[in-house]
Amino acid sequence: MSSLAVRKAAPAAGTTPGTAQGPPLRRRIAFVPTLTLLLGALYCLLPVAWVLIAATKSGRELFSTFTFLPGSGFTQNVKDLNAYRDGIYWKWMCNSALYAGLGALLSTAVSALSGYALAIYRFRGRETVFGVLMAGVLMPPVILAIPQYLLLAKADLTDSYASVLLPLILSPYGVYLARIYSSAAVPGDVVEAGRMDGASEWRIFTRIALPMMVPGLVTVFLFQFVAVWNNFLLPYIMLSDDEKFPITLGLFTLLEQGSNTPALYTLVITGALLAIVPLIALFLVIQRFWSLDLLSGAVKS
Repeated sequence: MSSLAVRKAAPAAGTTPGTAQGPPLRRRIAFVPTLTLLLGALYCLLPVAWVLIAATKSGRELFSTFTFLPGSGFTQNVKDLNAYRDGIYWKWMCNSALYAGLGALLSTAVSALSGYALAIYRFRGRETVFGVLMAGVLMPPVILAIPQYLLLAKADLTDSYASVLLPLILSPYGVYLARIYSSAAVPGDVVEAGRMDGASEWRIFTRIALPMMVPGLVTVFLFQFVAVWNNFLLPYIMLSDDEKFPITLGLFTLLEQGSNTPALYTLVITGALLAIVPLIALFLVIQRFWSLDLLSGAVKS
């Protein structure tokens, strides 16, 4: 029998045998996303770095020293901020915590119920309801703000805490996330097993489905908390009493007064820096509740 000789391809000229030959073009293409991410991170972090450094400067240093050169007035800036109008800044912080905390909690509860119902139950008009909610996701908030103001003005609720909280309870994006997560995390077989065991629909939701949905609901809560904390337009339209202002609107009023009183600029910058701290703390606290195990909550309960 004659044997067939297997011929190996000879290495290309100018290369070392036995080494991997990666196309230079592919390496250049792989470098582009990395560079894009670095530029995006620089774009996002540069303003934060500016606020962090500017908050350390006194009013004189703010306009006379190099932009990214730290100053020596941070402690005095915090003292001035505490003393401004008997500490109204901290009143604004408490208002923001109320609006964001209670609003995000109520919105997460509504999103959990709505998303679970849209994912598990089959009823006429379900997709129509979901389509309307998706239209709400695409709707700019500025379009809804004026009708919301007119409705609450009819109910004599403007310039109150309720005027800011009520429009925040229903979050179309939160319902969308809750439905998507419920579809993936809550198996239909588990729901049917609960029904066969005689459990009520409410008990199935609270004891079986809800623990499975916790990681997704934590995400909904975080997104909604950040959105409400940073919300400016709705409080700006609804509120006139500065004692009820959130931190965003309060700092805006300080910034407007800064055009006539430049010394207030340092208070605005220091206040903006301190306003970031609760968001960072919240993220660090609740990130441990995220879990990749979709069924871990049901197993533990």
